[in-house]
Amino acid sequence: MKVEIFALLIPIFSVVGFFTMIVFLRYFQNIERMTMIEKGMNVKDLESFKSNFHIPTSTTLKIGFLAVGAGLGIIIAAHLEYVLGDVAYPGMVLICGGIGLLVSYFVGRRIEKNDK
Repeated sequence: MKVEIFALLIPIFSVVGFFTMIVFLRYFQNIERMTMIEKGMNVKDLESFKSNFHIPTSTTLKIGFLAVGAGLGIIIAAHLEYVLGDVAYPGMVLICGGIGLLVSYFVGRRIEKNDK
């Protein structure tokens, strides 16, 4: 196939996939609510539980540092591409992502010590 066809198909499949995901999420949410009603559970309890749900700081911290590390890995790999070739990208993303996770671990420990 030609590159032009792929360039045309990517946005089409992205939009179709996005709307399909939304339809399936709503469908499964409806099934969940109907099952709760059949079992005699209160649907409002589920809504209050979901509104009180918070992601722990440590998880958010890990995701943030991992994203920053992966981004730095891509930037560094772009500069090393001339020396190492294409092998620089996965290697630097994994190395910098791992460093980001280590930094998030130590920052999380420091936050927990300060909270106590």
